[in-house]
Amino acid sequence: MNLRQVFVSVLMFGVAGLLLFMYLQVWIEEQHTESGEKLQQQIINQDFTLPTLGMPRGAAWSRSTPPDLSKHEMAILGSRHWQGKADLFGVVAASLVSQLSDQQKMSESPLSWLRGVYLPPALHPLNKTLVKDGKWKDVDSTQEKRRSFLHDFCKKYNSRKKLQTHLVRLVSRIYVEDRHKVLYCEVPKAGCSNWKRVLMVLNGLAASVHNISHDDVHYGKHLRKLDSYDLKGIYTRLNTYTKAIFVRDPMERLVSAFRDKFEHPNSYYHPVFGKAIIKKYRHNANEEALKTGSGVKFKEFIQYLLDSHRPVGMDIHWEQVSKLCYPCLINYDFIGKFETLEEDADYFLQLVGAPAELKFPKFKDRHSSDERTSAEVVRQYLKELSKEERQLIYDFYYLDYLMFNYTSPTV
Repeated sequence: MNLRQVFVSVLMFGVAGLLLFMYLQVWIEEQHTESGEKLQQQIINQDFTLPTLGMPRGAAWSRSTPPDLSKHEMAILGSRHWQGKADLFGVVAASLVSQLSDQQKMSESPLSWLRGVYLPPALHPLNKTLVKDGKWKDVDSTQEKRRSFLHDFCKKYNSRKKLQTHLVRLVSRIYVEDRHKVLYCEVPKAGCSNWKRVLMVLNGLAASVHNISHDDVHYGKHLRKLDSYDLKGIYTRLNTYTKAIFVRDPMERLVSAFRDKFEHPNSYYHPVFGKAIIKKYRHNANEEALKTGSGVKFKEFIQYLLDSHRPVGMDIHWEQVSKLCYPCLINYDFIGKFETLEEDADYFLQLVGAPAELKFPKFKDRHSSDERTSAEVVRQYLKELSKEERQLIYDFYYLDYLMFNYTSPTV
């Protein structure tokens, strides 16, 4: 056998060995995936589903009440009503965790096996033992109506397809305050900066909400998020803490985000979002605009938002609340609204036993000289858009409008 034949033989042997190795690797991964799916199936022993909802393109824009969802085809997150069995779910999940082998725990990323798990939207009574006077009767009545509305909405619109969602993702926007046992889901442009200030004071991290800067609120890393806890810590807090969410009219929130991020100098949103938006949606853009990303127009921003092939991804400031806080999967105890922020916030602080001197701050976090984004301001921005674009925006936030019983805007 000459040298060339030896070389060819060695090469063929090596290729054969590589192919065998790849086959074994695929087989091992398949076995591992099958094992994980069996474990998930033990957890998901109910038919968790996704209904389909939507808004017909020709639907009336100025609708005063949410339409009958059964007529539409737009996907939303749904869930089966568990009749208050959230605690039992936590026990089952914890038991399954204890059954995991060491090899499974080491080979999988933290909580990755929990894909498909979420909490049932059981409607628990609010603990009102810390409310000290009777002046909150009207606010409490409004709160109960909001809770019941959301609960009935989520209960009614079930589906038959299994929903697969990581538990970690469900709680990734939720901030934790352990002293007063509060969980707060952050909805940007709905008072979130001041709510974080309140949480910092409640947690003893600051003496006053007035002494906390914008950078400390958003970049200081003073508050923990729920996904930073281990599995037991997550379940314990979800089942025992008061869970709050504060929302805002979707169109007002959208316009507020645009004004904040694109009408003022911004070292992140202009070069990251602005440049990409101008490049794709502005014809004959000048070199300066392409270089800086400044001066994005509202119509260009809407084109980006509605584009299924966006040049840059979504951002939490205009992401739907249904995808930030999963209101049909996590049973929020308190639903506040930006439109009634002051009275809702003061009542919530009473519920959790906050110090009497702590009040929700009224100051505007940034651009304090600007007019607040109101319904009239929104109308002025919407005039820049076509009727079809306005309808598509409504379609985009359709689920948020329905979940929180907001009235569709008029132009």
